[in-house]
Order: sequence, then C-alpha cells, then structure tokens
Amino acid sequence: MLYEEKIPKTWISITTVLYIGGIGAMAVGTVPDELGLWLGLSAMFLVLIYLPFNAVPLSKYFFNRIRIDGQILRVGRERIALADIDPASVHAASQQVVPNVSQRYATSAGAIDAPVPGLRAADLGNPRLVGGGWSVPMGMDSVVIATRQGEALTIATRDRTAFLNALGGACGDR
Repeated sequence: MLYEEKIPKTWISITTVLYIGGIGAMAVGTVPDELGLWLGLSAMFLVLIYLPFNAVPLSKYFFNRIRIDGQILRVGRERIALADIDPASVHAASQQVVPNVSQRYATSAGAIDAPVPGLRAADLGNPRLVGGGWSVPMGMDSVVIATRQGEALTIATRDRTAFLNALGGACGDR
C-alpha cells in the first residue's frame, strides 16, 4: 500500500460510547422486569438518534476512503487504474494553492466548479465525483485531475498535499 487516507473515527467512537452507556444505564433498572420495553427503547434510540448522528461519518468512510497501491487508485467503491491517470494533471493540481478551512467549506457547500489543470473548460463538462457519493462532504478538500482520455475527475480528500504527492509518485513512472 503506497498511500491510505483513513477517515477519523473520533465522532463515531464518542457516540458509540454514549449510546452503549445510555442503554446500559437504562438496563440497570429495567432489564429483569421490562426486557421488552428496554429493547424497544434501545432500538428507538438506535434508529432515531445514533444512526442520524453518524450518517455523515459513515458515508465518508464508504464513499471517500482513498487507497493507492501499485496499480490501482481506490476511492470509495470505485477503482481507477493508475495507468489511466494523466500525470501532468496530477502535477498541475499539486502546484495549485492549498485552500484554507473556510475556502474548503465554501467549496464543498457550493457546486463543483474547480478548474481542471491542463484542460480547457470547453473540452469537458462538470468533473465527475469519484467514489459514489453525491457531493464533496463539508470540510473536505476536492482535487480535480484528468484521465488520459480527457475525463475530469473530482476526488474528495482530507489531506490534499499528501494525496497528490503519493498519486504523483505512483503515476510518475508511467
């Protein structure tokens, strides 16, 4: 594995501990006598509170997890051969200015209109978001690269510099 971008699990850990602690506290006084009530309330808190509070971190885990191995770039559930990625677009994207936190939030809140390095805007439509998600999650940075066939790809990343350095190193010798 040349590069792996892991999604932080702090929020999920905190909410899991709170959920287990809450249903454990409810169990102390109700389990022997009211097992059905306890199971119902546990299921209700799971569906109405726990899952909605963890929907975004879980979707980031499934759709925005990045891995680069010897031949394949994996973003979420998609796989792209490194031989298909244009190294010039990766190099041009790595030369762009790294946005600050407020710019990342503004970009992820709006439409994806980032310019594609090395390609004219008339040559392509909107860049396709890789990974399977609907949009770039709030607070994550987006990197636009191109394939050798001219298709523009948007990849949501937490660490733009490390990702582009790893991708440039993996694509540089092709």
